[in-house]
Amino acid sequence: MPEKIASLHNKKIFFASDFHLGAPTREDSLQRERRIVRWLDSIKDEAHSIYLLGDIFDFWFEYRHAIPRGFIRLQGKLAELRDAGIPIIFFTGNHDMWMFDYFTEELGIPIYRDPQVLTVGTQRLMIGHGDGLGPGDHTYKFLKKFFNSRLCQWLFARIHPNFGIGLANYWSRKSRISNIKKQEDKFEKAENEYLWVYCTEVEQKTHHDFYIFGHRHLPLDLPVGEHARYINIGEWVNFNTYGVYDGETMVLKTFPRD
Repeated sequence: MPEKIASLHNKKIFFASDFHLGAPTREDSLQRERRIVRWLDSIKDEAHSIYLLGDIFDFWFEYRHAIPRGFIRLQGKLAELRDAGIPIIFFTGNHDMWMFDYFTEELGIPIYRDPQVLTVGTQRLMIGHGDGLGPGDHTYKFLKKFFNSRLCQWLFARIHPNFGIGLANYWSRKSRISNIKKQEDKFEKAENEYLWVYCTEVEQKTHHDFYIFGHRHLPLDLPVGEHARYINIGEWVNFNTYGVYDGETMVLKTFPRD
């Protein structure tokens, strides 16, 4: 990921996250994957770069010689965009934290696991998935450390892919994105948003113009102090939202459903 970009040269940076491909059913996931491919086609002429901010897959684990079956339409489109010279940057989420080097070696897409800072002109953007940040959720933060450990990854890799991926797909059907109803996930107030709290704490130490995250599953655009904004770019099961940054402003947009 570049640390600094002097100018976008009249192009735009696009952000999307939480596709959760694979959930809740194969049929629903396939329909969503086709929609995402159409979205990527629609932005390719404007795109300076594309940032995918995690939970692109509802489950992902790279065995040494095997990856989860499916999602070939997305992978093919990403390969096409990379071959056209468009940078694509991938951040892992809590559902696809077990990504290793497959996307980097096969598609030239770098993988990041923690928030990164990008400077465009004079503006600073903090970018990441968002899981494990902010106050509370101590159980998940502990589990994240375990799942990210080499021991856990080594142990899971010893399980045959037929069983390991099947077991993980069963877990994914129990996940929040597979069961949530759109009207149940509402914004109440900024103080209840753990990622907003995280952004305000960071902003007190170092200024960033935009804090761009996924994970929350709810598109949000909230002020952080007087000169910064927290943008959550939502998800693609219910909202189909994405972020567009032109070098000065950041806006949330919605891609039409099928």
